Formats: sequence, C-alpha cells, structure tokens
Amino acid sequence: MFGSKTKHQRTPPPATKLSAAVARRPGLRGWRGRGQGEAVYITAADEWRGTSVQVCGLWPFVGGSGTPILGVPIGVHTDTGAPFGADPISWFMHGMINNPSMFVLGLPHYGKSTLVRHIVLGLAGRSINPLILGDLKPDYVDLIEALGGQVISLGPGRGHLNVLDPGEATGAAVRLLASAEEHRAKANRTTDSASAAPLLAAAVKAEKLAEQLLADSHNRRLNMITALITIVRNAKPSAHEESLIDRALHILDERLNRVPLIGDLIEVIKDAPDELRAIALDRGDMSRYLDATDQLRQSLYSLDGSGRFSDMFSQPTDQPMDLTKPVVFDLSGISDTQRDIQAACLLACWSTGFATVQVAHTLADAGLEPRRNYFVVMDELWRALRSGEGMVDRVDSLTRLNRTEGVGQAMITHTMSDLEALPTESERMKAHGFVERSGMVVCGALPGAEMEKLNKAVTLSRAEQARLISWADPGSWTDVGGSRKRVRPGLGKFLFKVGGRPGIPVALKLTSVEKSLHDTNKRWTISRNGEGEN
Repeated sequence: MFGSKTKHQRTPPPATKLSAAVARRPGLRGWRGRGQGEAVYITAADEWRGTSVQVCGLWPFVGGSGTPILGVPIGVHTDTGAPFGADPISWFMHGMINNPSMFVLGLPHYGKSTLVRHIVLGLAGRSINPLILGDLKPDYVDLIEALGGQVISLGPGRGHLNVLDPGEATGAAVRLLASAEEHRAKANRTTDSASAAPLLAAAVKAEKLAEQLLADSHNRRLNMITALITIVRNAKPSAHEESLIDRALHILDERLNRVPLIGDLIEVIKDAPDELRAIALDRGDMSRYLDATDQLRQSLYSLDGSGRFSDMFSQPTDQPMDLTKPVVFDLSGISDTQRDIQAACLLACWSTGFATVQVAHTLADAGLEPRRNYFVVMDELWRALRSGEGMVDRVDSLTRLNRTEGVGQAMITHTMSDLEALPTESERMKAHGFVERSGMVVCGALPGAEMEKLNKAVTLSRAEQARLISWADPGSWTDVGGSRKRVRPGLGKFLFKVGGRPGIPVALKLTSVEKSLHDTNKRWTISRNGEGEN
C-alpha cells in the first residue's frame, strides 16, 4: 500500500549513531592518534606496462611511459615535471646503453660543467671515484676538495709531470711477479696435483699481467713523447724518429736504476749507441747519424726546460695520483692564449690518468687490490683536438677502451663545429666517432646552424631541434634583485638522447649545498663595498 513500509525497507539510523559510525572509520593513513598505527608512508600502487593494443582494452586513456629515474637524480622533465635520473655508468650497468660514456654539447655559460659536476657528486656518493683529467677554469677544484680528494696543480712554475715516468706500472709489475713466485712456491709444496693446478695457473696469469703492464707502460711513454713533439712542431715525427725514440726508451730502462727524464733521453741519443745508429741508417758515417737526429734532439730540447713548456715535463712528478680518492688536475694557471701548452697538458693528464686506472684494474684482476670503478671527465676537448696533426688519433686511442677498462667517461665541448674545424676529412670522421660511440649524448642550448651538423651523428626530430634552438635564445631583460640581468630560457636545460629514441628534455635541479660549489663566476662576485665576497 502506498506510503506504507515493506519488509525490504530499512529505517535509517539516528543521526547520532551515523556520525559515531563515521568517526570510528580509519582515515586514508589508518587510525589517527598516539599508538593507533597511522601510516606515515603510503606504498605506491603497482605499475604495469603493455603495448597500446593490449592496454587500450583495459584502460582507454593513452599516455607515454614515465621518465627513467635510474642513477644520479638530475632534475625534472621540462614538460611533465616528472623526476629524472641518469648517469652513463648506471644506465650501462642496467643495459640501457651499450657504452658507459656521455658526450656533452652546449654553448658556453648554459650549465654544461654544472651538469657534469652534479653527476660527479652523485657517482662519488656511490663510491665511484671521479677523475678530472684537466681542469682549465677551474670548474671542479672546489668540488674535489669538498669530497676530500687530491688536487694536482700543473703549469709553468706550478708543478711537474714527468711524461717518462711509468707511474705505478713498475711497482705493480714487481707485486705481480712476487705473487707469481708465491703461487709457484705453494704449488711446489703441495703433493696434490689437483690443488697445485690452480696455483700454477694463477702464477702464469700474474706473470702475463706483469708483462702486459710493462709493455703498455712503454707504449704509453712512446705515444706521449711523440704527441708532445707533434704539438711542438705542429707536425708528426717521422717513422724513423719514432723508431729511434722507441729503442732509446728500451736502452734507458736497461741502463738506469731510477725513473728516466727527458734529459736522459737526449743524452742516449747523443751517445749514438750502435742500436740507434742502425735505425738511423748512418752506414758507419757519424755525420749522417747527426743529420738524422738533429731535428729530433731540437724538439726534445724544447721539452727539456728551454722552450715554452718550461720544465713541466722534464722534472720528476710532484704528486703521483692516488686512485683511492677523487683526483683533479688543476690547469687553471695556464693562460688561454697558450693553447698549445693547454693541449699538451690535457694530453699528458689524460694519458697519466688512463694509465694509472689500467694499473689499478690489473692489480684487481690478480686479486691484489679491491675492484674500483672510475668516472673520467675530459673537458674542453676541442683544445686538444686542434693543437696539431695526429692529436685526434691520440685522443681516439685513449677513449676506445673505457668499457673494457671499467671506466665511465664524459667528454665535453661546445658545438659540433669544434669537430668540423679539424683540418682533414679523416680527422673529422674520427672526431664524429667520439659522439657516435657515446652511450648517451646530452645537448644543451645550441644555435640553429648546428642542427645539420649534429644530425649527422645524432638523430633529432624537428621538435627537438626547435627546442634546442629556443634554449639558445638570449631571453628578455628583467629587473632581478635591483639590477638588470638576463633571464636565459635554456640555462640548466638539457636534452638526453640515446640512439634513435626520443630525447628527454630535463631541467637540472641543484641542492642548496651544491650551489656554493658551482659558482664559476667567483671573480665577478663583488660586494656592495667593492670587496670580493667569500
């Protein structure tokens, strides 16, 4: 009957009972109150991925996948605000890239070095030692000092780096041979052939590693001397001159019971031993030998304290590298007008750094040292490449083995024009290989003229090109803090590219602690009373 209650209807509870029931329900984080078990952290929901064919039937809304956050936290996606993390070592170890290296391009003063310093700091927190093999400005000295690292100064009147010093290679070879003898002695004392076999194998391995280490050390010294001569002459030494240097280094190692210097190398060539005269093809005529070696000795004299390099490379090394801590070579004392000296120092630092890393890994392979990984930063690449003929080959040989040597690497320059400016087509192709072989390419603000050149090495869509060009816009003028300052739209923004995948545009975010370590304009910081601020 109309208006009457049926057995299916329920009488609503009184308002007081309803409010009491609501009050007894837990909130989104659980029961609120002391000792009630309220959750401070809510576990994120499980995420699932699928193809557009599969997922569209389950959920009709389509969206791109989130940005990767693997590795050092970099910042946020410029379009979505999603967090982003990356570094070449983490991405390589998780199979996201094939080579633990990155190539960074961008106009000056848009944050290239700041980005790399940020990655250096993040990797150092994961016990990966940074090696800054040549800091010209300096951009990394404050950071390495804050990390408790080693600062090695180099320059005319500021420090010495003996390019004939085998470094840790000789001592490491002695340790390896001693380890081999120890393994053989244990094998001889054992009566069980099954137990002796692995000991003998370890002894053979240690002896082979020692032999390889000494051979690599010899080749490194030979390459470094020929590279310096190339810079001095702006031309490569001849084939017979390289052979003379090679043989002379062997003679030095046999004669001397100490680390040789360039002056010792000159004296060996002047002494004219029979081995060198045979290489010079003097046919028993001393005047022919002198004629064949005059130019070589003149080039070596310019490295022995009497030329523009002063005694940087001709005196004993002041501070050997300590690979148990972060290291930076401070080259800021060399003027920007002395580009050949800068390039020579960069090459010497790179060669020394990679050689010392190789020694550390060899000792680790033999079980004599713990395994360590390193992140090598090679800044201002263009300076070394332009310093003389054959320098591209020198850099190329240094950078090809970073994956097998357990070394992450960052190479930094301004634009692709730096690589295009090399004199020969073969050198330009090899320099392009630096970019093509990099696991990730990071682009900052770039002018429109660079897009065609960059596209030869990295595939960029039109939208990505337009973004990089827009970041290079000088921006508007505005009043910031009472002074007229430019607001640059591309400051601290970078496009991370991996192969043909779409690039990820990221805005770099720094912590307050970092900002004091990233001031590269200290000499322009002036207080109100005219005195520099600390």
